Amino acid sequence: MISRASGRIRVSDDPVDWLYGLQSHGIKLGLDGIRALLLLLDHPERLFPVVLVGGTNGKGSVVAMLDALLRAHGRRAGVTTSPHLVRPEERIRIDGTDVSAEELARVLSVVRTACDRGLEDGRLATHSSFFEVITAASLVAFRDARVDVAVLEVGLGGRLDATNATEPVVSAIVTIDLDHTGTLGTTLSAIAQEKVAIARPGRPLVSGVTQSEPVSVIRARCAEIGATLLLAPPLPPGIAPPLTGAHQRHNTAVALATLRAAAPALGIAVRDDLVRAGLASTRWQGRLQRIHGSPEILVDGAHNPAGARALADHLASASGPPPVLVFGVMQDKDVAGLIGPLLPHVGRIVATAPAVHRAMAPEELAARVAAAGGSAQAEATPEAALARARALAGPDGRVLVAGSLYLVGEVLSILEGRGARGPVAM
Repeated sequence: MISRASGRIRVSDDPVDWLYGLQSHGIKLGLDGIRALLLLLDHPERLFPVVLVGGTNGKGSVVAMLDALLRAHGRRAGVTTSPHLVRPEERIRIDGTDVSAEELARVLSVVRTACDRGLEDGRLATHSSFFEVITAASLVAFRDARVDVAVLEVGLGGRLDATNATEPVVSAIVTIDLDHTGTLGTTLSAIAQEKVAIARPGRPLVSGVTQSEPVSVIRARCAEIGATLLLAPPLPPGIAPPLTGAHQRHNTAVALATLRAAAPALGIAVRDDLVRAGLASTRWQGRLQRIHGSPEILVDGAHNPAGARALADHLASASGPPPVLVFGVMQDKDVAGLIGPLLPHVGRIVATAPAVHRAMAPEELAARVAAAGGSAQAEATPEAALARARALAGPDGRVLVAGSLYLVGEVLSILEGRGARGPVAM
């Protein structure tokens, strides 16, 4: 049960229940709140170097590769990513391992105490949001674990994202494309303005952006503030992408360029043999992840048109029957832009909705698919949709789950057969 008093949210004494209750605040963009919270926590983010990774698509993959590359070079890395797929512990990793439930509860309790103190003495104007709290909790965990370096994935945009309250030694922008247009802007230039704000004066910004329009914005901003712009070079011969999909060559090139840019600040001598070993150890759930069975299931977090095009390219190169698509999206997504590239490569479509408040209703999604030239049947829950898709595919067929990372997370939880707190759309 949630109660409110003096602007404070109270859930049960369980710290993760308290964290989930903060979803009622919605997405809160801006740096004043997170800066005030980090001050209350004695600035944990100042005790280790930070690498900040942003972009429209690929930033999670790049973070996962950087984590593995840093560990291969003998550095104890802390990593925070979003969203989580099955369990909130996934959002905080230290030395290649998700924190335990007990450790998550501990750092959340530390942050909760700071929130209470800030609300009482006025240093917090409003209650911290879910994302502000989990970002702060990650930084506390990294401080207490004495990591050598932290790698942070930007949540939304960059300029006003909570991760941008840190002072990275290197920043990276993996790609820029149209997504979250209601918040970030409707043009590539506008989105680039938001994302390039993670650059810092006198420090490197690695860019994998290729379109001329956002590249011009990035160049101008770096020149304005005195940041060093480094364009990620192509992947060198002998270095193979560790993750499936042609687009992962690009992501791997950005990860390697970011490692090289950060190396002087981290005291690292980059070695090709350690690069190959690190990349080979990279693991990243929910991105072209194949789950063997009858039928085989492929899950991919493609949730915008650029991601859908990358997924379509992969499907075009795959053999076997076209998969049955389990499809779910958020209400603000371009359904035609998502389903259009996939239609030539999938068979039947089952529309559904993950259990987050921003999800589009299955019936509306089916209607949008029809308007885009496809045909879909609606199922109320991902569990029912997965059962329907498996039946339609048969034991020798294939099932594809795509359209939302929240949908992917819910399906992975179903397939694991273990209870989970569920996805969080922030």
